[in-house]
Amino acid sequence: MKLEASAFVVVLVVCCLHLKTVQGYVKYNTGAGIVPGKLNVHLVPHSHDDVGWLKTIDQYYVGSNNSIQGACVQNVLDSVVEALLRDPNRKFVFAEMAFFQRWWSEQSVEMQEQVKKLADAGRLEFINGGWCMHDEAATHYIDMIDQTTLGHRTIKEQFNKVPRAGWQIDPFGHSAVQGYLLGAELGFDSMHFARVDYQDRAQRKNDKSLEVIWRGSKTFGSSSQIFANAFPVHYSPPNGFHFEVDDDSVPVQDNPLLFDYNVEERVNDFITAAMTQANVTRTNHIMWTMGDDFQYQYAESWFRQMDKLIHYVNKDGRVNALYSTPSIYTDAKNDANELWPLKSDDYFPYADSQNAYWTGYFTSRPALKRFVRMLSGYYLAARQLEFFVGKKSNHPNTFSLGDALGIAQHHDAVSGTAKQHTTDDYAKRLAIGVTEAEAVVSSALSCLTKKNSGDKCEESGLTFSQCQLLNISYCPPTEKDIPEGKSLVVAAYNPLAWDRTDIVRIPVNDSDLVVQDSSGHNIDTQYLALDNVTRNVRSFYTKAYLGLSSDTVPKYWLLFQVSVPPLGWNTYFISKGAGKGQRGGRTTLAMKTPQNETIEIGNGNLKMSFSTSSGQLQRMYNTRTGVDVPMQQSYLWYGSSSGDADPQASGAYIFRPNGAPPTVVSLSVPLTVTRGPLVDEVHQQFNEWIYQVTRIYKDKEHAEIEFTIGPIPLDDGVGKEVITRITANMVTAKVFYTDSNGRDFLKRVRDFREDWNLTVTQPVAGNYYPINLGIYTTDKKSELSVLVDRATGGSSINDGELELMLHRRMLHDDSRGVGEALDESVCAGGTCEGLTIRGNYYISINQIGEGAHWRRTTGQEVYSPLLLAFTQEKMETWTASHLTKASAMDPGYSLPLNVALITLQVLDDGSVLLRLAHLYEDGEDATYSTLAKVELKKMFNGKTIKEAKEMSLTTNQVKSEMKKLSWKVEGDNGNPSSPVRGGPVDNSTLVVELGPMEIRTFLLKF
Repeated sequence: MKLEASAFVVVLVVCCLHLKTVQGYVKYNTGAGIVPGKLNVHLVPHSHDDVGWLKTIDQYYVGSNNSIQGACVQNVLDSVVEALLRDPNRKFVFAEMAFFQRWWSEQSVEMQEQVKKLADAGRLEFINGGWCMHDEAATHYIDMIDQTTLGHRTIKEQFNKVPRAGWQIDPFGHSAVQGYLLGAELGFDSMHFARVDYQDRAQRKNDKSLEVIWRGSKTFGSSSQIFANAFPVHYSPPNGFHFEVDDDSVPVQDNPLLFDYNVEERVNDFITAAMTQANVTRTNHIMWTMGDDFQYQYAESWFRQMDKLIHYVNKDGRVNALYSTPSIYTDAKNDANELWPLKSDDYFPYADSQNAYWTGYFTSRPALKRFVRMLSGYYLAARQLEFFVGKKSNHPNTFSLGDALGIAQHHDAVSGTAKQHTTDDYAKRLAIGVTEAEAVVSSALSCLTKKNSGDKCEESGLTFSQCQLLNISYCPPTEKDIPEGKSLVVAAYNPLAWDRTDIVRIPVNDSDLVVQDSSGHNIDTQYLALDNVTRNVRSFYTKAYLGLSSDTVPKYWLLFQVSVPPLGWNTYFISKGAGKGQRGGRTTLAMKTPQNETIEIGNGNLKMSFSTSSGQLQRMYNTRTGVDVPMQQSYLWYGSSSGDADPQASGAYIFRPNGAPPTVVSLSVPLTVTRGPLVDEVHQQFNEWIYQVTRIYKDKEHAEIEFTIGPIPLDDGVGKEVITRITANMVTAKVFYTDSNGRDFLKRVRDFREDWNLTVTQPVAGNYYPINLGIYTTDKKSELSVLVDRATGGSSINDGELELMLHRRMLHDDSRGVGEALDESVCAGGTCEGLTIRGNYYISINQIGEGAHWRRTTGQEVYSPLLLAFTQEKMETWTASHLTKASAMDPGYSLPLNVALITLQVLDDGSVLLRLAHLYEDGEDATYSTLAKVELKKMFNGKTIKEAKEMSLTTNQVKSEMKKLSWKVEGDNGNPSSPVRGGPVDNSTLVVELGPMEIRTFLLKF
């Protein structure tokens, strides 16, 4: 053997010496295309670049703070472009436009031209193309659309390109809305991702169903289907083919003058890995994702190896290797005329091992999640007002808030899975963005309310103030004294395109105030004393966030009812009374010596009864509908696992209870009741760190629950995951429903998966699902629904129960890379304590089949609350010089109750982006799941639409020119879905029709 080997070496050296003297170097043949009849290995070069995770977005871009992670996206793009220019066959795909836009703006005109040529040649392909690669569990569909539009419009304006492939490779599970709305309806042909449940993946590899035709919408069916490709392992290459400079994969050593010549060995390795993947994939096309997190910082280290592999593998001839992109790959799959498996619903929840369900992040960092959701609704309203008055150059605008919100949708941002300093950076960007947007809103309201401003809308010089911390009673303009003869002017703007009646709550220091409407009529008021929990939260957090060392806390909440027209405002005036007390008054009933066993609240149709002995909810009933449900509501906490024989701990990503039953916080709860003409309230102190107020407002048929939770104690050495649980006397047969990104509702069955036989390893965490709008369950008689004010996780662990996880704090990291325990704390004046959060959820009971209207309507009101702005002026002066009540729509017109205006935005080119969304699924409601009509001419009072062009969802394609690939699907009977959709818009009538769940997007010119 030794002799034979020596002879072989001699021959090789002689050959190569000859080669070297003849041609000097090997010119690699990298221009391979698809070869029919062979296994084609599509090499897709990519770098997965998080817009913040272990480092901030800026640190990742410039390459600072490398002690945490050596990553510099600027280097990635510099070196990739240089490497692409070296060989006309090389390709690269890029996804995160928040990074690319920074880089692009720094390039010379000459470099920009070269990059445009790369894009035109299909060698630099933008995939996904959003501002970030958004999360799919904790994001609202409007935010998903907005951030994707931001990226797509940038690509269209700079390159005249339209991304064809969805590239959601890293989010931790995948939503139905992503599949059909942010996929097929967007114009994508395919969706590619890495993370699916480990049990699901094992079965799919076994029956070759990793790649499917995904129909995420029950309403749209095959008309919104997409080719979905779940990777066999991860979004990195097969083992041994990872070629970053500091990687230990063996390079292709093809110079026989050097030791370790290994061409044949590396070719065999390549073919073995390719055949392994081919065995779990249909057709003769497989994709290798040639990249990973923040790769290609020296791009030549990757491309040099791929050049060699393509050259030598194709020379070998057993398989065919080529530079490719997801678009080329998808076209090849489509051309194969294969029959594909069908996938419906979604890919939640995701687990990567038996005790590692990634369902904790549905709730992680609940304060950030609330900040994002609150500013999402505010951004929608601010853009409306910006449109009404016109964008002005060199004036504040809404872009920085849109940019910050776009970044915040990232799958390590709103998800709550970034390091603390990165999370702080997300919050800082949002705070800067909303500060500028507040200036836009104040200026717009000042201008719009001024009489005779006409088209030349000029500011009146009066400045409106707003209060983003109203939930903790901090609102300086309402707290300060109202001078004699003046009024506190309250302008309430309604971003919904429906008429609206709401109760406004503002903190005041005077209990003798008179509230008048815009016609000068006195209206009912109610005063509520500020509770001690609110006082304490306010005092600590205004010191922590605003630096207020001594804060005078207001004495009361003042409540009054307002009515506001659609896309319009109404004005209310608050002035000092004559000292004779107020109408309605304040009534407080402390339940120290209860007269009866139960106490009932609610002066309208909805009633709730509480036990006076335990202080707990007993029953909820509606006198109008006759629905009567015995019900309990309590707080509990799951102890977080710190690991056992399996070291997996609960953490930012993963929810793993320690196996003990959840601890009930309190069986007996002190209870205080306040009644009044506008609201009845029940205050409950569950323990020293959980406080709750239950409210039933006048004219509302639901209960609002305000919770204050924290600081969660850790002194017992146990992390805690806090839930509220509602237990109803209902037979629900394991079934409940959760929303997909605030849009469709999906049926969930406890301990069951539609696509595979689930082995239950985590009976609690494995049944948790993401919630952005709400959760509900039904029996044969009634529906119990709960809506939320932010992204959270929830489930029905036992029949008749619904639970929401509201807060979590733990002591251990869950070993998924973030390297920190989820232990949020806040410091003020040298004192640090765990994070306290405050929020709301909403409960309704309805007859079976009647709950959808409440969920959809109230859901819109929660997402888009009234926008309140304050100033001081004499009422007579104000009414003489200002429009006190007006709507942007024609008098008397509003949108149908099944349609929402989800975008109204003036773009940089002066055109106006309008999106209308039908709110109901097919068959969801007997009255509202029907074709709706919107008269555009009546939407913009005083403005004339000159052109209305229907566009794709992100406005980068004319709708009528969009094309879709057709696919053959297993089990199809050949009859494509034909959902109800609106017809073309007649430019003379400008009536827009919308079928159930339809979103239509227009660019308008006035």
